Amino acid sequence: MNDYNGFETLMVHSGYEADVATKSVAPPIYPTNAYVFDNTEYAADLFSLKKGGNIYTRLQNPSADILEGKITALDGGFSALAFSSGHAAMFNTIVNLCSEGDEFVASSNIYGGAINMYGISLKRLGITCKFVDPDDFDAWENAITDKTRLFFTELIGNPHANIADIEKISDIAHNYAIPLVVDSTFNTPYLCKPIEFGADIVIHSATKYLSGHGQVMAGLVVDSGNFNYKNNERFPLFNNPDPSYHGLVFADLGKAAFISRLRALIMRDLGSCPSPFNAYLTTMGMQTLSLRMERHSKNALAVAEFLENHPKVEKVNCPMLKSSKYYDLAQKYLPKGTSGVFTFELKGGRQAGAKFMDNLKLLQIVANVGDLRSQVIHPASTTHSQLSSEQLNASGISENTVRLSIGIETIDDIIADIEQALK
Repeated sequence: MNDYNGFETLMVHSGYEADVATKSVAPPIYPTNAYVFDNTEYAADLFSLKKGGNIYTRLQNPSADILEGKITALDGGFSALAFSSGHAAMFNTIVNLCSEGDEFVASSNIYGGAINMYGISLKRLGITCKFVDPDDFDAWENAITDKTRLFFTELIGNPHANIADIEKISDIAHNYAIPLVVDSTFNTPYLCKPIEFGADIVIHSATKYLSGHGQVMAGLVVDSGNFNYKNNERFPLFNNPDPSYHGLVFADLGKAAFISRLRALIMRDLGSCPSPFNAYLTTMGMQTLSLRMERHSKNALAVAEFLENHPKVEKVNCPMLKSSKYYDLAQKYLPKGTSGVFTFELKGGRQAGAKFMDNLKLLQIVANVGDLRSQVIHPASTTHSQLSSEQLNASGISENTVRLSIGIETIDDIIADIEQALK
């Protein structure tokens, strides 16, 4: 495999070689919770992190290892760790970098559930999030204090598909020795690899496009290995001896520091590991990733162009449209497309939006995106319903905003369904 580095080749082959025992072409599922140790000394070496290997499925599992190897190869990272959901991946990443009293800065144009987690749930733990307009680079810099531990943004924002200029944001972060965490759920590594533009850590809700078939809950964290925690005063967690590992200093592990601490300490204690079956299904879904993302993006552009010219539509928020303020950034970061997710605003307010959705026949009203099926939702009353009026305004979400997740069905059928519902 080392001689073949094309995305589609890695998509199909990376992370797994034929099983030694059975020569199985497809990866097996390993539904086990524990593993036999060769002897007591070997077991002790595993538990003290002197050797790598399987200890307990809360820490690692061969099915998850395959998934982690594949996403590491596709994202161009150093290592990865799988989780039970995208939210688990986000939460565990934050608490791997932050303690009580610490702060981080996040884009205000992100998933409503993430805003609630960052602004309310983490605040209860003593970790403060400062939300900023992702397009306001001065706001990012002005939010930094000596307590700031990371920047967080989605590359393609939820729900409006605004594009964050991650290269500029990473430059600001790195000027202050702060890592940039980028949520890549909507773009996937096929449409963009944020590590190539300065991201230090990449997060995926693998529930969405990576698995792609609406069957699993899973999350992934990919570390670039590029951020240096050693002797960085912002990260005592990595530089002080850890009492649960007999004084181990995680920063001494170099490129392996972030994922090693995330797995050995945070996953060990919080336990948000994926099931082997979900890891397996996600790996299988990723083997067709590029084919699906091409179709999602192509279909979404066709629908956006149709809606932009429809008399009952007030506005379309799709960065693939030349009329979008994010078109140039989309061409820079996402020239192959921006996935199937975008929003539009109907004339007639919330009542018109509800009537439109209730009259759809092919598109399903679902609290999900990234499925191969076309789906629709009203963000203000569902996915972003936890937000205050001020937060909704900051996210650009109004009562007449409708979010679409365009699938891979025949495009004529998708447009015909939207057209009849509008009528």
